[in-house]
Amino acid sequence: MVAPLAVDIDGTLSRPDRSIDSRVMDVLREWDAPVVIATGKALPYPVALCDFVGIEERVIAENGGVAYVNDDLFYFGDGRSAAVEVREEFAEAGYDLGWGESDLVNRWRETELAVSRERPLALLRELAENYGLSVVDTGFAYHVKATEPNKGTALQTVAAELDYDPGEFAAIGDSVNDVEMFGVAGESYAVANADDDARAAADVVLDESNADGFLAAVERIRDGD
Repeated sequence: MVAPLAVDIDGTLSRPDRSIDSRVMDVLREWDAPVVIATGKALPYPVALCDFVGIEERVIAENGGVAYVNDDLFYFGDGRSAAVEVREEFAEAGYDLGWGESDLVNRWRETELAVSRERPLALLRELAENYGLSVVDTGFAYHVKATEPNKGTALQTVAAELDYDPGEFAAIGDSVNDVEMFGVAGESYAVANADDDARAAADVVLDESNADGFLAAVERIRDGD
């Protein structure tokens, strides 16, 4: 029996340009244990990925702010309303969120706010702290969110719903937002392009980057290394 997987998307299942590497799809589809897609993206994105791959919709989204498993939605923390206040003050200071008028990055986001990394981080953190929120830099965006929820706490809930202990999971990721997930999983792998926080938290830092790192990790997991 192989371990169930908790897997990030961007930088882990993707090529360097963030497009999904097609080689990962059959691996996920054929994995002989539950697969949980854990991402900073809004909920529709990992749900759609599961549908296109052909696996059960088991997802953690918005950096642990929301999870979906066994046809149940779980929400963690209450950062959205305060994040809207941060957005308004950010706009008063002369800055939009950086995603254009339609803002598909935030359109379906329910528990947090994502801001382009081209915007001033120091100001954003100052405003967030005024509302008791934190800012997480995932390498893709600055996420304004409640302090408590994270991928690790969400994985504990998802694992329980699947009748697993989170320590039975193998986690694969590349970013600071994967650190807590690495902490609750039984084994954890950082791909070579991972940031310093993820590398320090992982049990194994792989030589391979992006989707190549994911493929190397699952080979190790299959072999029991």
